[in-house]
Amino acid sequence: MKVWINGEMYERDQAKISVFDAGFQHGVGLFETMQARGNKVFRLDDHLRRLHDSARDLGLTERLQEAPLSEAVQRTVEENGFQKSRIRLTLTGGDLNLLTKDGVSQVDPTILIVAQPSTLYPDDYFSNGVTVAVADGRLNPLDPTSGHKTLDYWKNIRALQLAGSRGASEALWFSVTNHLACGCVSNVFLVRDGVLFTPLSRGEEADDGLPSPVLPGIVRRTVIEAAESLGLTIKKEMLTIDDVHTADEVFLTNSGWNILPVVQVEQHLVSSGPGATTKLIMEAVETLIASS
Repeated sequence: MKVWINGEMYERDQAKISVFDAGFQHGVGLFETMQARGNKVFRLDDHLRRLHDSARDLGLTERLQEAPLSEAVQRTVEENGFQKSRIRLTLTGGDLNLLTKDGVSQVDPTILIVAQPSTLYPDDYFSNGVTVAVADGRLNPLDPTSGHKTLDYWKNIRALQLAGSRGASEALWFSVTNHLACGCVSNVFLVRDGVLFTPLSRGEEADDGLPSPVLPGIVRRTVIEAAESLGLTIKKEMLTIDDVHTADEVFLTNSGWNILPVVQVEQHLVSSGPGATTKLIMEAVETLIASS
């Protein structure tokens, strides 16, 4: 395995960053997880645009250049040569991330790119569906880092651990207003009477002006585009646990599994298996990825 760090390619065992890096010291940083088939990275430009926007909005850096970064991701994928890859691009505050009085770092960020073989999930996850839990905590829409893919993932990992101990494969987060938000590592969709519903994401503010703590997922956007091309109705709304309990189908999206059907939420049985709309979306998204 070869790893890209700040413009240089290293063998895995030689890849190192400073112990004083702000990502290690303070968790200051962002990341993107992408997928590739052969040398084709799915929606690379969308991932880099989201990273660029988050880095600017959170004051991490305004000097991120998408074109050379795209070339670096592509080179890392090609150097490793996996048939199917999971790419992790990490951007941190850099070595001793000291802020100036205007709140913007003058230190060059650390950029790390790793390509690994794609994670293999059990086939029955997709053919039979999974159970998910409800996370104990709540997301705060007024947290300025909410809806961004930051390195602060401890609460997500802990919620996943607790879900796993209860036989669940994911955990759903609700906001402090008790509205459905997302999974620990995924976006969520509900299907009722053939209509798709998904929580509002960052940048899709509610009528009351309250921001959303939900990451605008790349596969989430792909699902919306696929559904529209199929003539399905999609509604982005503030959703509650009652919406979950009255849904005919539930599925999750991310760049690892793409579409993951959910058949049970805690003790509530959603369905006996993946529903017709979920299957239709799974096929449409797979076609988009395979043809990209």
